Formats: sequence, C-alpha cells, structure tokens
Amino acid sequence: MDVLEVLRRWDVQPSKGAGQNFLVDPVVLQKIVAAADLTSDDVVLEVGAGVGNLTERLALAAAHVVAVEMDRDLIPVLRSTLARFDNVTLVEGDILDLNPADLLGDFIPPLRYKVVANLPYYITSAILRHLLETTYKPCQMVLTMQWEVAKRIVARPGDMSLLAVSVQFYGQPQKLFRIKAGSFYPAPQVDSAVVRIDLYDTPPIPADDQADFFRVVKAGFSQRRKQLRNTLAAGLRMLPDEVETKLHAIGVDPQRRAQALTIDEWVKITEVLNP
Repeated sequence: MDVLEVLRRWDVQPSKGAGQNFLVDPVVLQKIVAAADLTSDDVVLEVGAGVGNLTERLALAAAHVVAVEMDRDLIPVLRSTLARFDNVTLVEGDILDLNPADLLGDFIPPLRYKVVANLPYYITSAILRHLLETTYKPCQMVLTMQWEVAKRIVARPGDMSLLAVSVQFYGQPQKLFRIKAGSFYPAPQVDSAVVRIDLYDTPPIPADDQADFFRVVKAGFSQRRKQLRNTLAAGLRMLPDEVETKLHAIGVDPQRRAQALTIDEWVKITEVLNP
C-alpha cells in the first residue's frame, strides 16, 4: 500500500493534534508483525489503525483483528482498504473510552489476545495504563512508541521510574528495535522504538491489593532525590522512624532511593507497610 497515495486519493491530512504519524516503511511494518509471533489462532487488538497498512498484514497472519481508530475521517479509508478481509472488525472510537473485554466479547474467554499499536506519543502512558489495568488483559503487546519512553519502560534497578515499575509489575518488556523518524509520514522529530511486553499470567500481588501497591510506589517516587525513609513517610503519612524500622525488618536500606528498587522489593515494602 502506498500510504501517501491513499491519503491523497481520500484527501486526508495527518492530524498533528491527534499525534498522527503514519508508518510507511514496509520492512518495518513486517518486522512489527513478526515481533508479535502471530499464528492462525491469535486474535489481535490493533490500536490506531490509521489507513490500514499494518492492519492488512495483521489480518493475513492472525485469526481475527479488531482494529480501533478514533479519527472518523479515516473510517471510510479503512472500510475501503480492508473490504477484502472478512476477519477484520473495525471500531470507531477512543481506546481510552473502550473496554477490551467488550471489543473482544465474541472471542473471549478462553481465547487470549494480543495488542499491536503505533501509539501517539502524547498519550502513550495513558494507553499503557488502560490496557495493563483492564480486567481482561492481553497476553502480549507489541507497541511502537517514542525511543526515550521505550528506554524508560525497560529500565533496570538504578534507573527505574514510576512508568517502569507500572509496566514491569504486569509483564516483561523488551526493546526490540529502533525506527528512524524517516520511516513515518509525516516524520516526527525523534526516533521511535518497538517494545514487546509479555504479560505475566499472574501479577506479583493479587488484584484486590494492587491499589495499595501503586499507592506505595507513587509515594516512593514522589521525591526522587530523597531517601525512601522520607518519601514513604511523607507520601503515606507515617513517621519516618516507623518506616525505617519496617524497611530494616525486610532487609531494605531506608537510605536507598526509589529508582534503585526491584519489583520484588516494592512488593515486600507494600506488604510491610500495608499489613
């Protein structure tokens, strides 16, 4: 598919406000499909179908594709582009307002699904949070995002952030490959990366206690330059000495900083501060 020709024929211009940068490099598109390890049994939720050039490739590899696009001007384009596929369901709407379980109701349970998305830079974190926190989670996500955001997501202890903890709590992220800005139309000002997240079957904390986990983590990251003893005490409205005693009890140095902790350590801290 010649994306530029499709846009010209339908008299559609990419929306800067909606963060539209269409991926036009066929080699990169095929690498994204390959990264998802799709089989004829897989159901795919595609977020941001654009003009359908990735959707076509997904439809050829998977059992069914549910393609979500919020730009109403692109819906007629997609209907035309995807008319030859009987295994594609097109949905007009904002993924942040949609429940994946409702979108995939014809296919689940027990069938698991995968997410493939070219994420708008300005709402990457919101979409990640929405998909990771939904009741019926995907088993895998292959996401195109800003290079710097990808680096933050796959960070290791010593350079962790709230975003890294929020993603790695649910699954194992891998930064697969870089995409140069020139592979998009219009070209963004920065390079992108493809990140694959393989979600755990069971998160390290039961669903009923996850709100407590993230409350503790947010408190810890509220003042990155300060020691855990002080950030947790301030964020959780506890006495610093009490926090210090409990951290010592689980073998965590209260003078460490939030970016140095592992997910397992955050789990232990949550358990001791929320008995």
